[in-house]
Amino acid sequence: MTDTADVEYRVVAENVQKAFGDNKVLKGVSFTVARGTATAIIGPSGSGKTTLLRTLNALDRADAGVIRVDDIEIDFSTPTPKPEVRRFQSRSGFVFQGHNLFPHKTVLQNIIEGPVIVQKRPKEEAIADAVELLDQVGLAAKKDQYPYQLSGGQQQRVGIARALALKPKLVLFDEPTSALDPELVGEVLSVIKDLADEGWTLVIVTHEIQFAKQVSSQVLFTDGGIILEKGPPDEVIGNPKEARTRQFLERVLNPL
Repeated sequence: MTDTADVEYRVVAENVQKAFGDNKVLKGVSFTVARGTATAIIGPSGSGKTTLLRTLNALDRADAGVIRVDDIEIDFSTPTPKPEVRRFQSRSGFVFQGHNLFPHKTVLQNIIEGPVIVQKRPKEEAIADAVELLDQVGLAAKKDQYPYQLSGGQQQRVGIARALALKPKLVLFDEPTSALDPELVGEVLSVIKDLADEGWTLVIVTHEIQFAKQVSSQVLFTDGGIILEKGPPDEVIGNPKEARTRQFLERVLNPL
């Protein structure tokens, strides 16, 4: 693998494989993500998009392959000590489809949970950062409310603030708008676009094709457990080389 001292890439993945029983979900996936860029992963249901994303945080541990996130590299074909896996996981923040907020905690309490409990940061520092992040996602006035008092879009924005509160090197989004009513999608996509514009390193699994084209520097099209096509959005979405990519985009962009 490339020298881990090389700072050009935030993520380097080589030959990543993952199976659930007899179902080979990832069949040797390789790609890189440059620092300060957004990468969109698109593809049909069951193509391995979410599993690929989850391997980048070891939420799903790969069966084989090497993944480097920032300065931590793991060869998943060999046993890895738990402390090293935790260090690997600490380099990224994860935004889930379904918010995954603690229902019995306020917005502020949800955001400071990770920094205080996991990272052992001073509570006062975590609160100050959380207030700043809530202002960034347009929810400063909601800090003392509970998740049930928020709309789905607001809950997802809290989820984004919670991920950012960990000060990650990489932010992973798993179809962040798929559980939202259509009228709430725009507010979440706007926050993600702002993060991309600010130079965060993002990897986004999304079915919002036009958003992927607008916000990303790189698009990965997955199908059948492999990356079938990758490149700039103007190429992969605007002028795809592969017939399967063209077929998928035609069906998604022109459903009738």
